[in-house]
Amino acid sequence: MCTEPADEPIRIVSYDPSWPTRFQHEKTLLERALGAWITGGVHHVGSTAVSGLAAKPVIDILVGVHDLVSSRDCFGTLSEIGYQYAPYRSDEMHWFCKPHPSCRTHHLHLVPTGSRRYRAELAFRDVLRSRPDLAEDYANLKRVLAADHEHDREQYTLKKTEFIQNALRANLRQ
Repeated sequence: MCTEPADEPIRIVSYDPSWPTRFQHEKTLLERALGAWITGGVHHVGSTAVSGLAAKPVIDILVGVHDLVSSRDCFGTLSEIGYQYAPYRSDEMHWFCKPHPSCRTHHLHLVPTGSRRYRAELAFRDVLRSRPDLAEDYANLKRVLAADHEHDREQYTLKKTEFIQNALRANLRQ
């Protein structure tokens, strides 16, 4: 749980078997709150969605929406259930943190269902689920990056990009 007012350092922890249950709780809450805005389902993505994978202890949730413009109307509803909007890659998605951007237990990504980003989020999760060897390589990379960029989330994320792109390309060739 978060106690500091400043950004928490990046930390990678062992897989927690409670992560799927925590996701299911949020999924139910989001389905009730968002209703008709959901066009592509509510999905558990990111490392916490891969059984056995070490991860930052933050539940990543992908919600497919029709488009970014019309989904802005649900920001107030999301605020009522504890999600705070945090402008990040706003040309691709609406990104929210719970309970606060400096202290995160959940990330929510509202992404247009027909977009490349939406497809890539699901594809990368599925590749890691089907390839334990790749998942372990990814966990090792994340541990190194968390140590090297403990207080720089942007660099931590950026340095994972090549691995993610290579994994997605390899998956397309199969």
